[in-house]
Amino acid sequence: MSMKFAVALAATLGAVVVMSQTAEARPEMVGIHADNYEPGTIVVKTNERRLYLILDSGHAMRYPVGVGKSGKQWAGTTKIDGKYRNPAWSPPAEVKRDKPSIPNVIAGGSPHNPMGVAAMTLAGGEYAIHGTNVPGSVGGFVSYGCIRMLNTDITDLYSRVEIGTTVVVTR
Repeated sequence: MSMKFAVALAATLGAVVVMSQTAEARPEMVGIHADNYEPGTIVVKTNERRLYLILDSGHAMRYPVGVGKSGKQWAGTTKIDGKYRNPAWSPPAEVKRDKPSIPNVIAGGSPHNPMGVAAMTLAGGEYAIHGTNVPGSVGGFVSYGCIRMLNTDITDLYSRVEIGTTVVVTR
């Protein structure tokens, strides 16, 4: 076992022990065949409604996520182009068209803000990996294309990745 992996494993196991006491926290270390991905890559498997942070060719952190509802799903490769704590949210035109009563801006930290406690924007579109103030929506086909995580999980993932991280979304 490499020293880098051993340190990551120890840190992860320590985080899992601490986080297992919180009802909402669900990241877990799993075995995965990930020879196609570099360590640090985020892989979202839409059909599983799971996000994987690749640690090495055999291990990943796995998180439950909410993904795009029917007709709103997408697949492809992009990168994280921004990281924000308690971001304000402006609904994209499509959301505003479907729900015209939504305010033009919802302040960061508001319990009505759909971004939760943190967001990582994805290059090339209006999508993000973000938290949620509606934890029951995680695990479903619920969004307009964003990847929705529990606030405890987005906080954990946010601390593990940087701007420029590759994100692969598969169906």
